[in-house]
Amino acid sequence: MTAPTRILTNGKIWCGLEEGFAEALAIAGDKVLAAGTADEIGALAGPDTEITDLGGKLATPGLNDAHLHLHFYGQNMRMLDLRPHAGVTTVEKIVEMVKEAAENTPPGTWILGRGYDHDKIEGFRHPHKKEIDAVAPDHPVMLTRACGHTCVVNSKALELSGIGHNTPDPFGGKIGRDPGELNGLLWENARFPVQQAQPDPTADDWANAIEAASSHLLSLGITSVMDPGIGLANGEPELRAYQTAHKDGRLKVRVAGTLMGDLDKNILDIAYAEGLVTGVGDDMFRIGPVKIFTDGSAGAGTAWMTEPYYNDQTNYGVPCLTPEQCDELVMKAHKMGYQMAPHAIGDAAIGMMLDSYEKAYAEMPDPDRRHRIEHCGWHTPEQLERMKAMNVIPAGQPSFLYFFGDGYFMCLGPDRPHHCYPFKTWLEEGLHPSASTDCPVTDPDPFPCLYALIARKSDTGQVLGDGQQLSVAQALHMYTYEAAYGVHDEERKGRLIPGQLADVAVFDTDFFAMDAPEKILDAQCVLTILGGETVFDRAA
Repeated sequence: MTAPTRILTNGKIWCGLEEGFAEALAIAGDKVLAAGTADEIGALAGPDTEITDLGGKLATPGLNDAHLHLHFYGQNMRMLDLRPHAGVTTVEKIVEMVKEAAENTPPGTWILGRGYDHDKIEGFRHPHKKEIDAVAPDHPVMLTRACGHTCVVNSKALELSGIGHNTPDPFGGKIGRDPGELNGLLWENARFPVQQAQPDPTADDWANAIEAASSHLLSLGITSVMDPGIGLANGEPELRAYQTAHKDGRLKVRVAGTLMGDLDKNILDIAYAEGLVTGVGDDMFRIGPVKIFTDGSAGAGTAWMTEPYYNDQTNYGVPCLTPEQCDELVMKAHKMGYQMAPHAIGDAAIGMMLDSYEKAYAEMPDPDRRHRIEHCGWHTPEQLERMKAMNVIPAGQPSFLYFFGDGYFMCLGPDRPHHCYPFKTWLEEGLHPSASTDCPVTDPDPFPCLYALIARKSDTGQVLGDGQQLSVAQALHMYTYEAAYGVHDEERKGRLIPGQLADVAVFDTDFFAMDAPEKILDAQCVLTILGGETVFDRAA
């Protein structure tokens, strides 16, 4: 056997759901060579083998966030941080932050913020346009709710966007109105004119964002992600930024890149003409699925449901496509050879997607295409059977349970939140569910995500779906193997077995020995290895 270039020893190394634990791991180059006892692996060492003593700590395959907007996260790192977990729990605090930003930037400069959650704001309300106007009359301001599907803007932003009191609601969107005036709230497609009025980041801006975000992820033990929206903000430059960042060594984590193939946000033809179809690329940047939007978010009241919202019996959410448009977009991408990864949260949106998948498979069967449904928050039992029949992968976000769980009870009532994101059911039914954060919708931190899978609790301790709790091993399985499976990468990564990529995360907490699942919330990654090389060392 080839002498290993590196050995990790004296650890508790979780190699995978079926593989279990090892004491030591041998690495040759960028691949796993062998796993076994400390004595077995130590006997393989050669004179040049690097020995890393794990000090008894837990090591796992590198974590893989199956739905994380990497380049958006990098851009958001430069915005006002309005998250509740950053201490923003009142409208007054938001206004104060906007005021400070306005005092420190030239008039006319856009002020952008993201992360507020009106379900966690004192008074359970959004900021109002008038409040933002009072402190930033000469700056266009756009503040985006945590979910990314709702924003509040000021008068200057509305003016630059051409949105007035008589502007009709666009299809798939809604403009907030008070008697006699706009209140600054914009939902779904109504946000697009505001986004288009902002200066476009350059490809280099995006590449800088990719580098900053991916470097941070390494400190969390995340070595791979699926970016679910390349082209969502300003199209082709986002794709070029990934290619540039990869070429220049500025891409620090492995990425499966999802291409926008929606009505307006669409780079599919450009990519297809260059042969960039699902699976093309290398182990650092590979083309993944195609993304379309069918609805919004439950917390914003825009996820498209067949039953009305508990807090507004007139509201069923917002469909972003007609069934005919959905059929056309899915059929086009399917025939081109792409995997699909559409956004669909409500059962009405999920039903429309399944209809389109059935038509696409009927016309061109492909049993291993692995079409997905991103989020897949609320589906019916009948829809679950249809998903099983077509091997549709539900790509849900456990972190939504943790960060948004309390809000679900507010908008959907006492019963429906218990039926959302049934990860245990999905796993037991063989649907290959993955784990992810949808960052920057929630933090990229994997520990609240793992906690929600294991405990099924919100950040206040509210239980959602008792009986859907997973074991630690099952939760890690979804964050490693299943995330890789979801983009056809399970033969390359997701387990620490011979021949797979030597991506490893080491933690200061033994998740398998915790006396309470809450302990995982305080965990830290202490060492991250990508392709056999140390890329993050907390001690250093």
